[in-house]
Amino acid sequence: MPIEARDIEALIREAFPNAKISVQGDDGAHFAAEVIDESFRGLNRVQQQRAVYAALKGKMDGPNGALHALALTTKAPD
Repeated sequence: MPIEARDIEALIREAFPNAKISVQGDDGAHFAAEVIDESFRGLNRVQQQRAVYAALKGKMDGPNGALHALALTTKAPD
């Protein structure tokens, strides 16, 4: 079953309630997201992105995952 951008945003928002989140994509499998959150301050890019992928609760796991691809940009606020 395809996933929608709003579903991805909701999953990320559960883990990062105060984040600025933007999710783009409408084909049900390929998306781009930008997540800006204070909790990323002091973390390297890999640590930031791992935190966001963990928030997706397995939606990208394996060939049967609902989400096939997510181009992810993360950072702390300026």
